[in-house]
Amino acid sequence: MTQADRITSDECVVQAASQLVAMVPEFAKVLPQLSPLPLRLRADGFGALVDAIIGQQISTAAAAAIAARMKAADLVTPVQILAASDEELRAAGQSVQKIKYLRALAAADLNYEALRRADTAEVLKTLTALPGIGPWTAEIYAMFSLGHADVFPAGDLALQEAAKLLFDLPERPKPKAMRQMAEAWSPFRSVAARLLWAYYREQKKREGIR
Repeated sequence: MTQADRITSDECVVQAASQLVAMVPEFAKVLPQLSPLPLRLRADGFGALVDAIIGQQISTAAAAAIAARMKAADLVTPVQILAASDEELRAAGQSVQKIKYLRALAAADLNYEALRRADTAEVLKTLTALPGIGPWTAEIYAMFSLGHADVFPAGDLALQEAAKLLFDLPERPKPKAMRQMAEAWSPFRSVAARLLWAYYREQKKREGIR
């Protein structure tokens, strides 16, 4: 991928948003009250995917507490996780299912440097081949850990609800319909998602994304 395909700074977000508002009147109507849209870049690599697995189906606070317990127990590298017993991982807050997912990730020995250079389709294909990493987790990693500019997690409920409200739809669009809608926002779908999350926050008075 080229740097033009990445969102790596607040200025990138501003530039992409300016393109989106020229394309989508609904975005133009609400962007002034939502600016500045957050960059939300995160670290990439093994630790980022561990955090993503830990955070599945639990609150932000619970995920942070479990991540802290894993760190305190020195369960942060692939070698450490593979060497740990079930009892040690459970003591650090992991469920039976997440223990399986974490071990599969640790054993996969992913080439994170190659993932940084890969296009979005390759990143999603590589990550979703692993147990416990579905499309949403892979798309969020591509967006926020790798900075891909044209990713849209269509299965995200907050994005669906925001689209329903902003575009005055009769119901929340299902993932397939949401993905089709988002095609018109290419090549800035990652920033369209940021805008919709911001709109969700403004309308619902709570965050739609960690």
